[in-house]
Amino acid sequence: MAYSDFSAKEIVTRFGIRYGSENLFPDVVPVAPSAWLRESLEKGMGMGFNTEKSRSERLVSPILMELSSLNTNEFSIYSGMNLDVDGSQGLNGECDFIFSFSRIQDFVTAPIFCITEAKKQDVEQGTIQCSAQLIAARKFNDLEGNHPAVLYGCSTTGIEWRFLKYENNEMTLDKRRYLVNELDTLLGVLQHIVEISRNQIQFN
Repeated sequence: MAYSDFSAKEIVTRFGIRYGSENLFPDVVPVAPSAWLRESLEKGMGMGFNTEKSRSERLVSPILMELSSLNTNEFSIYSGMNLDVDGSQGLNGECDFIFSFSRIQDFVTAPIFCITEAKKQDVEQGTIQCSAQLIAARKFNDLEGNHPAVLYGCSTTGIEWRFLKYENNEMTLDKRRYLVNELDTLLGVLQHIVEISRNQIQFN
């Protein structure tokens, strides 16, 4: 079993997770995208994206690169790397994108603070998969002595983005879904996640 094999019921029964829903980012401050990002996404749209890999490369990666640049590359974004924490619990397998405040690029190290899954169509299944990855990320952080109270995740088709928050033993799904044509709001949400996570790391 791996992250992609989980159902919501299995996450609830195996890990005792509760699911809820609310507006996670009601007061988000928009962030203006650069001309480079707008041009990159326009070209990506023009090339098409019929696979999850092409969506990751042409739509998701440019947005995450922009986020990194906005924050002077203070965190690492690992692409397509495994997060193998506990195979007996199914907490193993590849993650599309892992965010960590570690500056080591060669392998994943704590503190992980956000995980993004790029899906071809099924945002809902991506959200479940991301939930399992966040459980693994918390265990991974704990093993390395890092204990941020809140972790974030996202399932995206590149066009549509849905966020979730993992705190205590609850996964809270954002009631709102963000579209890539709301680029300044989407960047604002991502920046908000970075800032909340940065403050947790500093004060833990």
